[in-house]
Amino acid sequence: MTALSLRQLNRRLLARQLLLERSSLNSLSATETLVALQSQIPNPPYIGLWTRLAQFQRSDLTSLLESRKVVRAPWLRSTLHLVAAADHQRFQAVIQPALARGLRSFFGARAKDLNIDRLIQIAKPYLEAEQPAIGALRDKLSEQEPGRDKQVMAYAVRSYLPLVQIPPSGTWGVGTRATYTTAESWLGAPNPADLSSLFRRYLAAYGPATVMDFQTWTGMTSLKSQLAPALKELTEYRDEDGKALYDLPNLPLAPAGKPAPIRFLPEYDNILIAHKDRRRILPEAQRKKVFVSAGRVLGSILIDGFVGAIWKARREKTKAILLVSLFEKQTDEILGEIEAEGIALLRFIEDDAKDFRVEFDIHP
Repeated sequence: MTALSLRQLNRRLLARQLLLERSSLNSLSATETLVALQSQIPNPPYIGLWTRLAQFQRSDLTSLLESRKVVRAPWLRSTLHLVAAADHQRFQAVIQPALARGLRSFFGARAKDLNIDRLIQIAKPYLEAEQPAIGALRDKLSEQEPGRDKQVMAYAVRSYLPLVQIPPSGTWGVGTRATYTTAESWLGAPNPADLSSLFRRYLAAYGPATVMDFQTWTGMTSLKSQLAPALKELTEYRDEDGKALYDLPNLPLAPAGKPAPIRFLPEYDNILIAHKDRRRILPEAQRKKVFVSAGRVLGSILIDGFVGAIWKARREKTKAILLVSLFEKQTDEILGEIEAEGIALLRFIEDDAKDFRVEFDIHP
């Protein structure tokens, strides 16, 4: 059985994530390749596609949302994602247990004894007719079920009734206020696939990987027995610790020595969240510098394929400034590459600015 080094895993991941060289794929195909783009706030998925694609404009993704080819919806790990409409309808039922688990995790005893069928009976026609914000849905449920926790009731509907947000929710520059309707009314009837199909899609984007990695990405648990028949059809490797890694057969493999360019990753990029063991992309010693709280993942920079800095942008009148906090000193050549890529990023996110500047410091 072939053993794979950390660097081999890194280069394979970067290649499948379109980060070794910018891809000629269009935005829809890239979204499908990545399976989903985490989207707690609207702008990061746009930056995630910009850093991966040779030709990308903000309007490309916005038009996909407006034309219902991509949707923003509660999905993996019970978190908002952008996902191709066809994939949402194919895999929503597969990941639904993760949404239910999120309800229990977030609310605990407050979520007990809910009549889910009753809540959906109230919410479904209201969502389809009114396309309300979550606050209005809470009030509607509270009218029908007085005395119950309206926040928990609304989250239960979100967890058991497939919902999508209505544009402009989820588009560039839009705030967090969003309106919802049912996925079925927005996209049509679902076309369900099975768990093994989603696992294969995951491996194509993030493999080779363990079953535990897949569970981390989905937010689901206890999947190995369900996946056992599918595992027999896959190629098996070992990592440096001897753990079994699974992959699709006959995929092209990026060599460990292939150069990796500087790449800026947005906040919450799924490449940092898609494995239980994240060392293939994020050195363990640096993890707390990027994952600064349970729900916050900072924008980061890949240096030689691994996270080596964090970044944030700010605006001062007509000037756009990118602050790069390095985890260790870098050569002048690397700093020049970071600066060039950083200026390009600033021109993308602050396209009406007149002046652009990159500033460096060393993270404490």
